[in-house]
Formats: sequence, structure tokens, C-alpha cells
Amino acid sequence: MKQSWVLRWLGAGLCSAMFLTFSVGTFTATTFTASPVMAQDEEEAAEEDAGGAKKESLLMWTYHSLGPMYSFIFLGISFALVALGFKYYLALRRTQNIPPALAEQFEALLNERRFQEAYEMTKNDDSYLGQVLSAGLAKLASGYDKSVQAMQETSDSIAMGLEHGLSYVGLIAATSTSVGLLGTVNGMIMSFQVIATSATAPKPNELAGGISTAMFTTMVGLIVAIPAVCLFQVLKNRLARTVFDVGMISEDLLGKVLASAQKK
Repeated sequence: MKQSWVLRWLGAGLCSAMFLTFSVGTFTATTFTASPVMAQDEEEAAEEDAGGAKKESLLMWTYHSLGPMYSFIFLGISFALVALGFKYYLALRRTQNIPPALAEQFEALLNERRFQEAYEMTKNDDSYLGQVLSAGLAKLASGYDKSVQAMQETSDSIAMGLEHGLSYVGLIAATSTSVGLLGTVNGMIMSFQVIATSATAPKPNELAGGISTAMFTTMVGLIVAIPAVCLFQVLKNRLARTVFDVGMISEDLLGKVLASAQKK
């Protein structure tokens, strides 16, 4: 169980690093390959440089507008989002929580009235269904109601742990939006500070820095938050479906245990 958890997190981190590397590489390639249909010749470029115009790629402009602080914050938030999304996508797979082989082998053992072996099989299975069935079979001697209650409590405990993990995905969405809003306010304050401290009417390029910070932080915050909200809802629905299916299957199998035990 612990080894599976460690491998899942390692896989999540690797997937996140690959995704971010691919995103930055694609953005950089798009930035540097995008050009007008008719390129400027060398004389026009020299004239622009001589005129004092500062050339800067879109990628570097984005980085300078965000600044080191916001850049690293959004990079960390993005990494966490991809890692958590990958982790819980794997954790909520149906084959991971409700292994088809488990139910089939369990029913086969019941038909042969090998109840102890059926219990040992579920006890050694760390899947969602296996843990729920193991809890129910352990309380079967106390009656059907106690057994169902034990399964429900185990299911609730597992579901609560998964819900707590998914809540961090929702937290990332809220945090990304809030950081974007903070950057918006910060950038506007920077621009107003230029206006307030300037003896003359400031030039547009003197206000552009603060406005760029405001706009880029808002944009990047939303770019991260929108997928996070969608991912949270998808995973939440998948969890609800998993909990429902495990409850239905476990109660059905428990009923078959009782029916098999009552046969002569």
C-alpha cells in the first residue's frame, strides 16, 4: 500500500514536470517562430534599433510582467495541480477501486463454501471494494445489520480521505484566482504610483509596466483556475460514482455470503 502511494506520487511529479516542460517549450517555440508574412529587412531592423525601440519576445515580456515572485508562485501552483490531478485520476480508476477479478474470485469461493479463504482474500486486497468487504465479513458473526454498518463506516472513511485530497484541487483553483487578483491590484497600484509621483504627465511606456503586471497575472491566474475547477468537478463526480458502485456491489456480495451460508 505504501509502495503504491509512493509510486503514484512519483508518477504524478514526473507527469507534472513533463507537462510544464512541454507547455513552456510550446509557448517558446510559438513565440519565436511567429512572424509577419513579410519579414522586415536588415536595414529596417537597424533603423528600429537606432530609434531606441526595445525588442523583446512575448515569453520574456510575460516573465518580466509577472516578475520572479508571481512567476514562481504560478509555476508552483501549476505543478501542484498537474501532480494532484494525475494522482487522483489514477486513484479513482474503476479497475483500481473495484477490481473485476476480486468480485469473480469472491463469488467462486462462495459457491465452493470456502468462506475463510474468501475473507482472507478480501483482507489482503487493498482496493476500495476489498477493504469494504473485509470490514463487513469481519462483523458478519454479529449479524447482517452490524456487518452492513461496518461496511458503511469503512466506505465513509475511505471516501473522506479521497475527498480531503480532492479539496486541494479546489483550493488550487481558488488560490490561483486570488493570486491573479492580487497581481491585478498590485499592478494598478504600480501604475498609479507612477502617476502620483510624476511631475509631468507620464508617458504610456512608463505606465505599461504596472498595467502589464495587472493583466498578465489576471490572465495566468484564470488559465490555471479554469482547468482546476473543471478537474475538481470531474474527479468529484467520479468519486461519488465509485462510492455508490462499491456500496451496491459490497451489499450484493454480502447477501450472497448469507445465502450461501444458509444452504445446507
